[in-house]
Amino acid sequence: MSTALEPAQAARPPGRAASRYAAILTILLMLISGLFFAPAPAQAATLGVGYGNENLWLGSFSSHGRQAYCMDLDALPPWGNTQHPELKTTLDSLSENELARLNYVMGRWGESNDPNITAAVQMYVWDVADHGTYAVRGGDAHFITRVPANVQGTVLANLAAMRDAAAANATVNPSVQMSITMDDQYRGQLTISANPGSLNGVVSLNNATFADGSTSATLGAGIHQIVGTPPEGAPEYRVQAAFTASHVGLGAGVDLFYTPGEQRILASASFKPLLATAQSPVIPLDFQPVIETVVSSKFVQAGDVFTDKLAASVTKHSWIKVNGSPVPVLAEGTLYGPFDAQPAEANAPPEGAPVLGTESLTLTHPGNYVSPGTLTAPESGFYTWVWKIDKTKQGANAKYLTDSFTDKFGRVTETSVTPFQPEAVSQANGKLVKPGDRVTDTITVSSTNGAWLKHNGEPIPVLFEGTAYQVPGTLPPVQGAEAPADAVPIGTVQVTATGPGTYESPEVVLPDAGFVTWVWQVKKASQPEWVRPYIAADWQDDYGINIESHSVRWPLTITSEVREYNVHQNGRAFDRITVSGFPENHPEFTGDGYWGPDEQEIEHTVYGPFQSDTELTDDLDLSDAPVLTRITTPAKNGVYDIGYTDQDRIQPTEAGFYVIVTRFAGDDRVQPFQSSPADIWERFFVPGPDQPVSVITQAQESAYVGDPFEDTALVQGSEIPDGAYLVFRAYGPQPAGEAPACEAPFFTSEKIPVTQAGHYRSGTTSVDRAGNVYWVETLYDAKGKVIAEGKCGAPGETTVVSERPPGTPPTPPTPEQPPLPKPPSRLAETGSDGWAGLLGGGIALALIAAGGTLWFGRRLALYRERNGYVREEDATIDDLMNE
Repeated sequence: MSTALEPAQAARPPGRAASRYAAILTILLMLISGLFFAPAPAQAATLGVGYGNENLWLGSFSSHGRQAYCMDLDALPPWGNTQHPELKTTLDSLSENELARLNYVMGRWGESNDPNITAAVQMYVWDVADHGTYAVRGGDAHFITRVPANVQGTVLANLAAMRDAAAANATVNPSVQMSITMDDQYRGQLTISANPGSLNGVVSLNNATFADGSTSATLGAGIHQIVGTPPEGAPEYRVQAAFTASHVGLGAGVDLFYTPGEQRILASASFKPLLATAQSPVIPLDFQPVIETVVSSKFVQAGDVFTDKLAASVTKHSWIKVNGSPVPVLAEGTLYGPFDAQPAEANAPPEGAPVLGTESLTLTHPGNYVSPGTLTAPESGFYTWVWKIDKTKQGANAKYLTDSFTDKFGRVTETSVTPFQPEAVSQANGKLVKPGDRVTDTITVSSTNGAWLKHNGEPIPVLFEGTAYQVPGTLPPVQGAEAPADAVPIGTVQVTATGPGTYESPEVVLPDAGFVTWVWQVKKASQPEWVRPYIAADWQDDYGINIESHSVRWPLTITSEVREYNVHQNGRAFDRITVSGFPENHPEFTGDGYWGPDEQEIEHTVYGPFQSDTELTDDLDLSDAPVLTRITTPAKNGVYDIGYTDQDRIQPTEAGFYVIVTRFAGDDRVQPFQSSPADIWERFFVPGPDQPVSVITQAQESAYVGDPFEDTALVQGSEIPDGAYLVFRAYGPQPAGEAPACEAPFFTSEKIPVTQAGHYRSGTTSVDRAGNVYWVETLYDAKGKVIAEGKCGAPGETTVVSERPPGTPPTPPTPEQPPLPKPPSRLAETGSDGWAGLLGGGIALALIAAGGTLWFGRRLALYRERNGYVREEDATIDDLMNE
């Protein structure tokens, strides 16, 4: 059976720190007690732990607070005054080895409270210290009988274990050695050599820790990893270690309790604790400063300075101080840019990356710094900082830096953006247009302060707003920074530009004649919220830029009516021309270098003679048509009567049909105009052979719902029967595209007397819905027999009625109609003389009389037509003449 040698109720060994402090305290107390106190008085020993009684005892004695063991078998028990124990390194004839074994056994088991152990210790002490007597008395077999039979085996087993342990572990000269080696500035090993090898002690480190982070540990022989912890800011340091181990049970020696004349008793030697120290060589230190930065402002306007916020820290050791002053470290910042987009993060800038400039900053401690702010944003773009610490540029302090440091390139937090300024140059599409046209503007957009910036690889979209203004007045706009207060916006459009380039705007309808000019702008408030910071400022171009303007040319209305349809050979034709639609100040505008000057004249060309009126169609080629004469009038609004003077006479010499075509070439303010050769109001006829009676009609081409419109008939022929009359009928309105149907007229004119060849109006009517209105005219004789009749849907006999669209320009006012001028007082010169002249003069007088009669009859018909029928006796000559 195995028996534990440790006392059953032995106290747990004190902690490592507690043991160390206790040992130191013990030493101090011993020193102090030697100086200030007298030696402790002698005292009688008493029985300790063991078996038996004062007459026969096997176990320990108690003296001076310790347990001691009998050395001399034959001496009297130590009941006298036992003196204070005294350390003995030589005793009688005991060898160093025997003293070491005694010390070992008593040091390890001597203070036990187990009698089975203390009895074995006593037997071991007698066997070594008084071996001869012990053996003579019978040795183990004899002395074991002093313990109860039932524990004798336990005591003997304990004794055997003590003998084996002492033989193996007893040490004559216990010792400890330590050394420190460092692999680098921080990692190293503590090597402990001990005798005996099982020796443990408390090791305390200075400027270092063990692998678990502690600075103290109970260790034995071996190699132990340590980590240096230099003082804050130290340029160099040493690692130190101190070893403390209890000396109890180790070494060749015992404590002797002497009682004069009586038994000597022994206890373990009171050697001082074992101590050892070690330190590393001086370890030079360096530190590694690093920099993290964030720009002071994400967006920096062109012309403003860039600043960067730096946070300096140390990734190795701490910021070194030399002679109490921190080591200065030079940091250099390079600002790369501009780039049109956020550059990709990388360990180094790409080759050829643009550099705006560099700045330097001296760092003296971990913490926050701000760059000097010497670099100014020159243009739009992304600008990114890269900070570095170059060890080679630190001079004598380079030895304190572990290595150089360089920040990464392209970090978002280290990048500032200088917003770009999007602007546009525009050109109106269609320099010369007309009311109702849909126009667009072409804008060429770009950034005027550098690159057009990108976001996520795509150009940042920018919303441009363009407003078309109706220019006040009739002249081109005057360029200026702002639109005049009376300029009227007629349409605003938007264009989203997805980068520099050319874009076409949506359409704007131009309702009125005059000039229209575009103004484009960029408003930050109109952009998506994420876009706004990337745009430098609001922008607007000038009002009235010539290439950004349209001339909405004024449409002319020129109506004319020849005074008489039938004109005899060598007679005179007269025409009244009514012009409206010109700007009031036409033709006074002389041009401005971009807009051309006004045309000064309207040309009226008399074409003829033609053999048949069927030749007078809309598509008549006038380039080779016969020309009787050309007459001009001013290009301005008014009523012009031509044919009345020698300068503008219209005097046909041949029989046939003639037509007056009015032509205005057009200019930058007014649309060109040309009347149709098919216009029946501009025809006259010089009779030749007898001409059959016929009717040609010309209905008003178009009208708006609710507006008046009419039809006109030209009656031709040399023999108009007496009592003839015209009736006009209007049918519809019918949807466009349907076959014309003329069944029940919604309008029938009065019977209009026809006394001679000439023009006759139907009178006006109107409708309340859109559609096609078809006219049919019928010429009757006095008995109601049809002489001539039009066809339903015949060309020129349809009026298209439509809804009035919003913004339709107003119809220009018709100039006031002055009284007709009087015809010339004499006919054209024939060139004859003598009797022939007298004959010609007589004929001329007859013709004048006949002409006067005809003219009077014509004026009477017109008077009746325009004013309703009146009795002839009610119409005065002045009334007729003034017609």
